[in-house]
Parts: sequence; C-alpha cells; structure tokens
Amino acid sequence: MASPEIPQKQKAVIYDQPGSVSTKVVEIDVPEPSDGEVLINLTHSGVCHSDLGIMTNTWHALPPTQAGQVGGHEGVGKIVKLGPGTESSGLKIGDRVGIKWVASACGNCLPCQAGTDGLCFNQKISGFYTPGTFQQYALGPANYVTPIPDSLDSADAAPMLCAGVTVYSALKRSNARPGQWVVISGAGGGLGHLAVQLASRGMGLRVIGIDHSSKAELVKASGAEHFVDITQFPKDDKGVALKNHVKGLTDGLGAHAAVVCTAANAAYAQALPLLRFNGTLVCVGIPEHEPQPIATAFPGAFINQHATVTGSAVGNRTEAVETLEFAARGVLKAHHRVEKMDALTEVFQEMSEGRLQGRVVLDLSG
Repeated sequence: MASPEIPQKQKAVIYDQPGSVSTKVVEIDVPEPSDGEVLINLTHSGVCHSDLGIMTNTWHALPPTQAGQVGGHEGVGKIVKLGPGTESSGLKIGDRVGIKWVASACGNCLPCQAGTDGLCFNQKISGFYTPGTFQQYALGPANYVTPIPDSLDSADAAPMLCAGVTVYSALKRSNARPGQWVVISGAGGGLGHLAVQLASRGMGLRVIGIDHSSKAELVKASGAEHFVDITQFPKDDKGVALKNHVKGLTDGLGAHAAVVCTAANAAYAQALPLLRFNGTLVCVGIPEHEPQPIATAFPGAFINQHATVTGSAVGNRTEAVETLEFAARGVLKAHHRVEKMDALTEVFQEMSEGRLQGRVVLDLSG
C-alpha cells in the first residue's frame, strides 16, 4: 500500500570525505520497504554532535565511516508506503513518525528485554553503516518508529528523537528527586539546554548550568537557577575553585547529581568533586579523540562519598514517547534554527568550533 506520488530519485546529504568536515548533496534512489518496514517521506532532521563525530572519525572506538554515508538520526516525516508484514502495526499511510539514533532494535535480546534499547546486541544505528535521516525518503521498522503527537511541529519534534530522549533517560538514571540539586555540564549545548528544561520544568529539580559565557542567556532562559561561566575558573587548579563555587551554591554540600552533556574530557575531570555524599555522576557526552580517564576517579572518592558513576546511552522507545509528550505539552522545546540541506557543512564547522547554541534542524524539502 503506497501513496501514488513517490518518486524514483531523491536528494540526500552524504559524508563525501570522512575524516574531515565535508558534506555533499547528491541524488540517490528512493528505497523500497521490505518485510516489516515502512517508507517515510522525511521533512526534517535534527543535526547532532554525534553526526559530527561519525563524519570526522573522532570516535576511536568505532570503525571508520564509509565515504558516501548518509548521516543523521533525528528524522521526522509521513509514512508513504507500507511494506509486507506491517498490517498488524497499527500504522497507516499519512501517519507522522520519527527515526531515532537506534534505528532498529531486535526486542528479543537481554538488553532489549530489560528496556535498554541503546545496548541492543542487534541494533542498527541511523547514519552509521545504515542510511540515515539526511535524506528525503528513509526506511524504518514499523515496530520501532516513534509516533509524533499531532500538536507538535515537525521541526520541534526532530531534536527530541535523540537529544531530548537522551537527556530524559540520563536524568532518570541520576536518581535525583524533586527539590534536589543537579549540575548540567555543557548546559548551553544541544543536549544540555534540553536537560536544563526537563530537569527544572518537567522534573522539579534545582539546576546549576555550567558552560561558556556565550551560552549564559540560553541556559538561564531554559530554567537554570544558577549559571556558572566555566571560563572564569582556572584550568590548572584541578577544579578546586569550581568545586568550592558549586558547593557554595548548594549549602556547602554539593549537588545530588551531575549530568555531563558535553564531550569535553575536562568536564568529566571536574564533575565528580561537585557531588555531595550519595551523589550520582551520569556520563552522556562521548569524548572524542584519545580517551582520557575521569581524573578524580580514585577509589577513595567513591568510598568516602558513596559516589556513583553511571553511563546513559540514549533511551528506550517508551522514553522517546514520553519525551515527545513533554514537548507536545510545551514543557520542552529545543532552541533551534532551520537550515537547508546544502548548509550542513557550515553547520558542522560551527559545531566543531563550539559556536553553535542549541540545535540545527534541516529542512529536507529541497
């Protein structure tokens, strides 16, 4: 079953020179859905820092990216064709759905059974060895695409499919309770400003946002109770001044939780001392280039403070739906601008230089 207007060719943005900041708009075939798949006419796709890491091969734990890879993993559009075996999915032509970082999860392995889709043993990642969402038509498993609420604009919905659900899952893993303090490191970035909103407006937490001075207004507007300009603290004192400042904001005890949304190794080195007893550090941003340890992660730091360090890799399908519901109710809204497909290289350059505030969403109409 299909809409009659599906073309044979489409526009897509590829990584034409992996290892460098370079993209190219090309024409490729429109794919055909196979068993259990739907074909989606994408109208918007968010641009994520993870896309930059994949394009530039700066995540050394991953194999090199292939030339010609279609990137992207925050796609929103309407279903235009149903593949065989999708009759029981409840989906129909014209339904608006989203494609996430985890493009598909098997649902059968132990991580999937535990609700940890991001660790699925058989997962496929959108935009990495699987065609992503920087294209006008993409395939998605009928049992894993995410329904988009009718009241939510597609450009507003796109960043929720990775950035939004990722920070929502991370905040849940922090175990912070309403009225408690949480530090958001990288608070003015694509993930960070959404984490500030969710924590302060959706979960009743008291937020301290840490970032560059240029991000101050965005962080405050997102709901942070305090903004900490990281540029005002020395880099050679092992984070002592920053620790003392944060403790001063939190009755001398420190935060109940810290969520590191930035990929900067320095942010991880500074984060653990910001916690009070029984505090939790949640690792979200994936450092690039050569991995560095958390410099303060000595056994005594955990023993003396009963500290917990945990990682959080995106979220599951239920958390994606819940994140979109937050956005539909106006609790969560990405600060974003919309660009055309041919502007993607410039967007990545801006991102790599640390100048990008909030998110960019691509208009895939042409």
